[in-house]
Amino acid sequence: MAHRHFLIHKPYGCLSQFTSQFSGEAKKTMLGKFHDFPAGTMSIGRLDEDSEGLLLLTTDGKVSEAIRSRHVEKEYYAQVDGLMDEPALARMRAGVEIGVHSEKVTTSPCAARRLEPAPDFAPRTRKIRDDRHGPTSWVAITVREGKFRQVRKMTAAVGFPTLRLVRVRVGDIWLGDMAPGAVVEVPDFGL
Repeated sequence: MAHRHFLIHKPYGCLSQFTSQFSGEAKKTMLGKFHDFPAGTMSIGRLDEDSEGLLLLTTDGKVSEAIRSRHVEKEYYAQVDGLMDEPALARMRAGVEIGVHSEKVTTSPCAARRLEPAPDFAPRTRKIRDDRHGPTSWVAITVREGKFRQVRKMTAAVGFPTLRLVRVRVGDIWLGDMAPGAVVEVPDFGL
Protein backbone atom coordinates (compact mmCIF):
# COMPACT_ATOMS: atom_id res chain seq x y z
CA MET A 1 0.00 0.00 0.00
CA ALA A 2 1.39 3.39 -0.99
CA HIS A 3 1.81 6.05 1.64
CA ARG A 4 -0.16 9.31 1.37
CA HIS A 5 0.93 12.85 2.17
CA PHE A 6 -1.03 16.05 2.80
CA LEU A 7 -0.57 19.76 3.43
CA ILE A 8 -3.09 21.58 5.59
CA HIS A 9 -3.41 25.20 6.62
CA LYS A 10 -4.16 24.55 10.29
CA PRO A 11 -6.46 27.31 11.47
CA TYR A 12 -6.35 29.07 14.82
CA GLY A 13 -8.19 27.10 17.51
CA CYS A 14 -7.66 23.67 15.92
CA LEU A 15 -5.68 20.92 17.65
CA SER A 16 -2.91 19.19 15.63
CA GLN A 17 -4.44 15.77 16.26
CA PHE A 18 -7.34 13.54 15.26
CA THR A 19 -8.56 12.25 18.64
CA SER A 20 -8.08 12.93 22.31
CA GLN A 21 -8.41 10.96 25.51
CA PHE A 22 -9.09 14.15 27.49
CA SER A 23 -12.75 14.95 28.07
CA GLY A 24 -11.98 18.68 28.04
CA GLU A 25 -10.82 18.42 24.42
CA ALA A 26 -13.88 16.49 23.15
CA LYS A 27 -15.56 19.64 21.77
CA LYS A 28 -12.39 21.12 20.28
CA THR A 29 -11.79 21.28 16.53
CA MET A 30 -9.46 18.55 15.31
CA LEU A 31 -7.81 17.87 11.96
CA GLY A 32 -10.39 15.29 10.84
CA LYS A 33 -12.95 18.09 10.47
CA PHE A 34 -11.23 19.32 7.31
CA HIS A 35 -10.74 16.11 5.30
CA ASP A 36 -11.41 12.36 5.36
CA PHE A 37 -7.81 11.34 6.04
CA PRO A 38 -6.85 7.67 5.68
CA ALA A 39 -6.26 5.51 8.75
CA GLY A 40 -2.77 5.92 10.16
CA THR A 41 -2.38 9.57 9.14
CA MET A 42 -0.19 11.54 11.56
CA SER A 43 0.83 15.16 11.82
CA ILE A 44 4.52 15.83 11.33
CA GLY A 45 5.34 17.92 14.36
CA ARG A 46 2.64 20.05 15.89
CA LEU A 47 1.28 23.54 15.99
CA ASP A 48 -0.35 24.45 19.28
CA GLU A 49 -4.02 25.38 19.39
CA ASP A 50 -3.26 29.12 19.22
CA SER A 51 -0.86 28.79 16.26
CA GLU A 52 -1.76 28.64 12.59
CA GLY A 53 -0.23 27.72 9.29
CA LEU A 54 1.43 24.92 7.39
CA LEU A 55 1.14 21.46 8.87
CA LEU A 56 2.33 18.37 7.01
CA LEU A 57 0.52 15.05 7.43
CA THR A 58 1.62 11.59 6.31
CA THR A 59 0.96 7.90 6.74
CA ASP A 60 4.75 7.26 6.60
CA GLY A 61 6.53 7.33 9.98
CA LYS A 62 9.99 7.44 8.36
CA VAL A 63 9.08 10.58 6.42
CA SER A 64 7.70 12.12 9.61
CA GLU A 65 10.94 11.41 11.47
CA ALA A 66 13.09 12.86 8.66
CA ILE A 67 11.10 16.11 8.49
CA ARG A 68 11.13 16.58 12.27
CA SER A 69 14.93 16.33 12.26
CA ARG A 70 17.34 19.26 12.54
CA HIS A 71 18.07 18.93 8.82
CA VAL A 72 14.81 20.58 7.81
CA GLU A 73 14.14 24.30 8.41
CA LYS A 74 10.81 25.54 9.74
CA GLU A 75 9.94 29.20 9.16
CA TYR A 76 7.42 31.15 11.20
CA TYR A 77 5.95 34.64 10.94
CA ALA A 78 5.22 36.06 14.38
CA GLN A 79 3.22 39.18 15.18
CA VAL A 80 4.73 40.49 18.39
CA ASP A 81 3.75 43.05 21.00
CA GLY A 82 5.81 46.17 20.31
CA LEU A 83 8.27 47.15 17.60
CA MET A 84 10.99 44.50 17.66
CA ASP A 85 14.39 46.11 17.20
CA GLU A 86 17.73 44.90 15.82
CA PRO A 87 19.28 44.13 19.26
CA ALA A 88 16.36 41.78 20.05
CA LEU A 89 16.65 40.12 16.64
CA ALA A 90 20.41 39.69 17.16
CA ARG A 91 19.82 38.02 20.54
CA MET A 92 17.39 35.54 18.98
CA ARG A 93 19.80 34.83 16.11
CA ALA A 94 22.53 33.94 18.63
CA GLY A 95 20.26 31.75 20.78
CA VAL A 96 18.30 32.64 23.90
CA GLU A 97 17.60 30.83 27.14
CA ILE A 98 14.05 29.49 27.43
CA GLY A 99 12.27 27.12 29.77
CA VAL A 100 11.28 23.69 28.45
CA HIS A 101 9.61 21.20 30.79
CA SER A 102 11.09 22.75 33.97
CA GLU A 103 14.59 23.01 32.49
CA LYS A 104 16.48 25.99 31.13
CA VAL A 105 17.86 25.43 27.62
CA THR A 106 19.52 27.71 25.09
CA THR A 107 18.04 27.67 21.61
CA SER A 108 20.30 26.98 18.65
CA PRO A 109 21.27 29.91 16.42
CA CYS A 110 18.51 30.82 13.99
CA ALA A 111 17.59 33.32 11.30
CA ALA A 112 15.43 36.27 12.40
CA ARG A 113 14.39 39.45 10.61
CA ARG A 114 11.67 42.11 10.62
CA LEU A 115 8.92 41.77 8.03
CA GLU A 116 8.03 45.02 6.33
CA PRO A 117 5.40 45.33 5.11
CA ALA A 118 3.41 43.02 7.38
CA PRO A 119 2.20 39.78 5.76
CA ASP A 120 -1.33 39.77 4.40
CA PHE A 121 -2.98 36.87 6.21
CA ALA A 122 -6.72 36.37 6.46
CA PRO A 123 -8.08 37.86 9.68
CA ARG A 124 -7.98 35.43 12.58
CA THR A 125 -11.31 34.07 13.80
CA ARG A 126 -10.69 35.66 17.20
CA LYS A 127 -9.43 39.24 17.33
CA ILE A 128 -5.85 39.51 18.54
CA ARG A 129 -6.21 42.76 20.44
CA ASP A 130 -7.25 46.37 20.15
CA ASP A 131 -5.02 49.02 18.53
CA ARG A 132 -5.18 51.11 21.70
CA HIS A 133 -2.79 48.62 23.35
CA GLY A 134 0.11 49.94 21.29
CA PRO A 135 2.00 48.97 18.15
CA THR A 136 2.86 45.49 16.95
CA SER A 137 5.42 44.24 14.45
CA TRP A 138 5.96 41.11 12.39
CA VAL A 139 9.16 39.05 12.36
CA ALA A 140 10.29 35.98 10.41
CA ILE A 141 12.07 33.31 12.46
CA THR A 142 13.63 30.20 10.91
CA VAL A 143 14.60 27.33 13.20
CA ARG A 144 15.87 23.78 12.79
CA GLU A 145 14.70 22.52 16.18
CA GLY A 146 11.23 22.24 17.64
CA LYS A 147 11.20 22.65 21.38
CA PHE A 148 7.82 23.06 23.10
CA ARG A 149 6.35 26.48 22.14
CA GLN A 150 9.88 27.53 21.17
CA VAL A 151 9.20 30.52 18.91
CA ARG A 152 6.75 32.05 21.40
CA LYS A 153 9.28 31.60 24.21
CA MET A 154 12.08 33.08 22.09
CA THR A 155 10.21 36.31 21.32
CA ALA A 156 9.15 36.63 24.98
CA ALA A 157 12.75 36.08 26.11
CA VAL A 158 13.83 39.20 24.19
CA GLY A 159 10.89 41.27 25.49
CA PHE A 160 8.38 40.96 22.63
CA PRO A 161 5.60 38.44 23.41
CA THR A 162 4.03 36.71 20.41
CA LEU A 163 0.43 37.68 19.68
CA ARG A 164 -0.05 35.62 16.50
CA LEU A 165 2.11 32.81 15.12
CA VAL A 166 1.90 31.37 11.60
CA ARG A 167 4.18 28.63 10.24
CA VAL A 168 4.79 29.55 6.61
CA ARG A 169 7.41 27.02 5.50
CA VAL A 170 8.74 23.52 6.19
CA GLY A 171 11.87 22.82 4.11
CA ASP A 172 11.01 23.92 0.58
CA ILE A 173 7.25 23.65 1.10
CA TRP A 174 5.45 26.98 1.53
CA LEU A 175 2.00 27.77 2.92
CA GLY A 176 1.44 30.14 0.01
CA ASP A 177 -2.14 31.30 -0.39
CA MET A 178 -3.84 28.24 1.12
CA ALA A 179 -6.95 29.31 3.02
CA PRO A 180 -7.33 28.29 6.68
CA GLY A 181 -8.67 24.73 6.77
CA ALA A 182 -7.62 23.95 3.17
CA VAL A 183 -6.11 20.51 2.55
CA VAL A 184 -4.00 19.48 -0.46
CA GLU A 185 -2.82 15.92 -1.12
CA VAL A 186 0.68 15.71 -2.63
CA PRO A 187 2.59 12.74 -4.10
CA ASP A 188 5.52 13.41 -1.73
CA PHE A 189 7.15 16.28 0.15
CA GLY A 190 10.14 16.55 -2.20
CA LEU A 191 12.63 16.72 0.67
